[in-house]
Amino acid sequence: MMARILAIGGAHIDRTGRLDAPHRPGASNPGAWETHVGGGVFNACRNLARLGHEVTLVSARGGDAIGEMVAEAACSAGIDDRPMTFLDRATASYTAILEPDGNLVTAVADMSIYDRIAPRRLLTARFRDLVRQADLLLCDANFPAPTLETFGLIARKTGLPLAAIAISPAKVVKLSGLLEDLSVLFMNAAEADTLAGSHPHRIEALRDLGLGGAIVTSGPEAITAYLGEEQAAHMPPPLPALSDVTGAGDALASGVLHARFSGHDLATCLEAGIALARLTVAVPGPVRDELTPSLLDRAIAELRA
Repeated sequence: MMARILAIGGAHIDRTGRLDAPHRPGASNPGAWETHVGGGVFNACRNLARLGHEVTLVSARGGDAIGEMVAEAACSAGIDDRPMTFLDRATASYTAILEPDGNLVTAVADMSIYDRIAPRRLLTARFRDLVRQADLLLCDANFPAPTLETFGLIARKTGLPLAAIAISPAKVVKLSGLLEDLSVLFMNAAEADTLAGSHPHRIEALRDLGLGGAIVTSGPEAITAYLGEEQAAHMPPPLPALSDVTGAGDALASGVLHARFSGHDLATCLEAGIALARLTVAVPGPVRDELTPSLLDRAIAELRA
């Protein structure tokens, strides 16, 4: 089933430095740079648009060449791009250093432009019109907490489901004020523990916070999840190839949401998310440009084989 999705959040440049050998702290490390358009919500939006959903994206953008690259990537993916452009600001960027095997060493997020998106920008007649056309609201934790809380209030008043992507342990706390408005939050174990603390029963702790649903990844360990009263766990199989982990969590979120709108149960949604994440980490960059519904279906079938 095709869904109409209204998303707010990060859309920027990902710069990736891949080392030729294992990282040596405090030393010059030979390697090579790659540049891709990325951002948590933007990666998810591109995946969902390529899977046949009608996606509208509202983000912040600078008046620079990087902003033009983001606009071109949105157009290429079939996204209805509605940027808030600040001509005197630089478009946001995320710079990561990866080990030769693709695992993250460290990263720098230059995201100050997102702080300019105040809550009032979500209360305009133009934005309200976009909300009225949506079946699902989607955000990440890049925007300021008051703006995200306003998005949560919109979800509560309209009755629309609201999904969110945590982004990082430092940023997930910005979602604390709208947990009860979230239908599902996608996060890794570190982000979940930032919200719930080192609770021995993480899922129960997240439920106690009022969170309507959670999908929690933990590297190669089992993914634990609940959506409403449904609860499931899935052990992801070993990866056959690992090119770049950037965008894996966003891909998992896309696969789960896509399957949910097709009416599948939570266990099947997790399979779809894992399959899309596996497709994504096998290529450089945060998304799989040639993604189609049939490619995802084949990946799910291979996962079950």
